[in-house]
Amino acid sequence: MTIPAVLASPLLMPGLFTFVIIALWASNRLPEYLTALMFFAGAMMLHLAPPEQVFAGFGSSAFWLVLSGFVIGTAIRSVGLADRVARMLAVPLAGSWLRMLVGVVALTYALAFVMPSNMGRIALLMPIVMALAERSGLAEGSKGRIALALAVGFGTFQLSTSILPANVPNMVMAGAAESGYGLHFSYLSYLALHAPILGVLKGAMLVLCLLLLFPLPQPLEHCAKSGNRFSPQRCGKTKSWTSVPASGLTHAGLDRPVDVKDAPSPWSAAEKRLTAILLVTLALWVTDSLHGISPAWVGLAAACLCLLPRIGFLTGDQFAAGVNVRTCLYIAGILGLAAVVSSSGLGQAVGQALLRVLPLSPDHPAGNFASLLALVSALNFVVTANGVPALFTPLAQSLADGTGWPVATVLMVQVLGYATPLLPYQASPIVVAMGMGKVPAGDGLRLCLTLAVASFALLGPLDYLWFHLLGWL
Repeated sequence: MTIPAVLASPLLMPGLFTFVIIALWASNRLPEYLTALMFFAGAMMLHLAPPEQVFAGFGSSAFWLVLSGFVIGTAIRSVGLADRVARMLAVPLAGSWLRMLVGVVALTYALAFVMPSNMGRIALLMPIVMALAERSGLAEGSKGRIALALAVGFGTFQLSTSILPANVPNMVMAGAAESGYGLHFSYLSYLALHAPILGVLKGAMLVLCLLLLFPLPQPLEHCAKSGNRFSPQRCGKTKSWTSVPASGLTHAGLDRPVDVKDAPSPWSAAEKRLTAILLVTLALWVTDSLHGISPAWVGLAAACLCLLPRIGFLTGDQFAAGVNVRTCLYIAGILGLAAVVSSSGLGQAVGQALLRVLPLSPDHPAGNFASLLALVSALNFVVTANGVPALFTPLAQSLADGTGWPVATVLMVQVLGYATPLLPYQASPIVVAMGMGKVPAGDGLRLCLTLAVASFALLGPLDYLWFHLLGWL
């Protein structure tokens, strides 16, 4: 295409605008909410798409699940339920930094089997894990607290891609495959293909990356000094428990040990009401395929109950303080950008251009596998994880012709790609978790890049061999 033709292309302005917005989010040169507001203003002033596309994020179920998640999480903390559950988890997870990280990551994966919503799981887990961090003496802003918040976000999103109904991109892919090719993926076959690599092994890799990037100079049980005084130089500016016999654990910052055998305090009326609301909410989330109500609207109804006078638990001031409007605007901006890219034809153009340069050949299956992963990763920069299957799936037949593989195999290869974002903004649940856990953008970016490089370098070849072993290639 000649330079004049490029300049006359209707995709030039959407392409340049998308590049600038993504660059601002990726580089964190401006606050993420400001970049989102600039996207809304710029897209409307430049007439890049109709308002219903630009502001599609506010009509998305993901946006309302994020908002309701903040409300539910604030309620869990305010009534003391988070601290109660954290105390229950304290004994089995205490003892070492490794045990605590493994326990939190395993919890995020286990909950994905019974709760279909990423945002809902984060809303439930984050206040509990933050209370656990507080009980462990990990102060706000400390390495340990940041690592636990990232374990919730990354474990919730990335590991759940190995379970078909537990992740939005999975469902987009399954729906597009059914409507476009008449393919139906069963729960067990999908689990067998992806759980060993993208679930179990990736969970172990996440723990190792967290240990590497956020080390505590001493194990938790060796961090304390005499008299319950702690050295920031030795303990990484964190506090912790002293290793003691089963009779009790010494909690940092307290003048006496917290005896794990002490009888727990009686349940308050507010705790009982909130627990009932959460159990009903969880039951409706788990059975969404039966009643057809989106998890977002179930979560929103639960949030409304939490805010009702007398029945609820939060005042207007607590609502204002607990709901992170910055993160909500960021999520709406990400979803709106994906809608604009898709409706403008930019995403399809990018996919077709990449398809022409991919070195696909039936004689080089390993190269095909790597090329498809590279394609998915490139699309992830443009439309984020939720939008990748919507753009990749229509290309599956052409990709299948180039590789000589069945369409179903091509569709399954993409899962590792969208399950492994290179930048946090590419996966909105990770962004939400970082917001709820007050994680600095730089720390999230470091973990994202480190885990992505390790996943593609180590898990990619293993995934390829597993596809071969199960007969998908």
